[in-house]
Amino acid sequence: MTASLPDAEWRHRPGLDGLLDALDAGAGKARFVGGAVRDALLDLPVNDIDIATTLDPHDVLDRLQKAGIKAVPTGIDHGTITAVLPGGPVEITTLRRDVSTDGRRATIAYTDDWREDAARRDFTINALYADPLTGAISDYFGGVDDLEARRLRFIGDAATRIAEDHLRILRYFRFLARYGGNVLDEAAYAASVAAANSLMALSRERIADELLKLLGVAAPVPALRLMIDGAILTPVLPEIDRAGIDRLESLMAREAEAGVAPAPIRRLAALLPPDPVLADQIGARLKLSNKARKRLMTALEPASGPESPRALAYRVGTESAIDRLLLDSAQPLDALAQLNGWSPPHLPIGGGALIARGLAAGPDVAKALQAVERAWVAENFPDDARVAAIADQIVSKFQRARQ
Repeated sequence: MTASLPDAEWRHRPGLDGLLDALDAGAGKARFVGGAVRDALLDLPVNDIDIATTLDPHDVLDRLQKAGIKAVPTGIDHGTITAVLPGGPVEITTLRRDVSTDGRRATIAYTDDWREDAARRDFTINALYADPLTGAISDYFGGVDDLEARRLRFIGDAATRIAEDHLRILRYFRFLARYGGNVLDEAAYAASVAAANSLMALSRERIADELLKLLGVAAPVPALRLMIDGAILTPVLPEIDRAGIDRLESLMAREAEAGVAPAPIRRLAALLPPDPVLADQIGARLKLSNKARKRLMTALEPASGPESPRALAYRVGTESAIDRLLLDSAQPLDALAQLNGWSPPHLPIGGGALIARGLAAGPDVAKALQAVERAWVAENFPDDARVAAIADQIVSKFQRARQ
């Protein structure tokens, strides 16, 4: 693998050159770091750009302001400033070393030693730096070789690195699935298994974020199997078991066959027991958003009877209908075609139109409107003329019942 950063579109994003000038990158005071370097070397798309610098964060703020670059002190207590550029935000972090850690957060001190900064990072492939002008790679722990071999290694002793930040257990399996070729490092696995109970000390938001990121990768199943076999998730998500892995594999096969993009929440639904009440409880435990919890629960609601794909989408929304159709292996995949380019319409008639037809104002109006809606859905959303005919029939029926 080349030890030089390839030229790519992300290196020419609007405003980036001005930022590098402000940070004195030409004098070696700033380098690209982490995911951007890793993904660029793998010829993968680069989304987020991170820069490491020897400059003090307050100096960074001053330099950006003088250069007319909007600067946001997003994490200034930990040395991080966000530069808001026309091409997107860039995080700039001063080189750091850990003074103390408790498994959840670290007390840091600034340094001007690049290797010291690299040593506090989690994996060798994430501790790569690149000169933004020449593309020269700084690799202190063999990360380039590990990238080439699709090998995921902690920097130093795995158990020590996990003790510094318990979230690294989950990050290990996510990165294993994404970058490690699912080739297991036995020392890392043993350390993760031994420290699994420490996940209970983490916020549920951080756990959910890592789990959903893992579920979003192309091939999460081998890593998830290792996690289940090692009881990694048991302290925080005991409901996920081997049966859930089997359901996930079935879902992923159907996603691929149908050409539907993966959705982490849908895949989480497959992992969980098919119980919407339990799913909602787990969503609450993971501190998911109300929208995500509702989607999770709706995905696992049992079918109430025969229902066309469009009728289902009208009732629960297109997104949730696609989830349900994919999760239910008894549903033919060609049913999804009925939802392509289709959005649930609005009932083209209201209670006033029923009153105009002679229905007395009162509770019968709402009941009659519901009957019109049921017939409209059952007939696959016919046009306004047919809806008017349905309304005539329903109003006549209600009037006869009141005579």
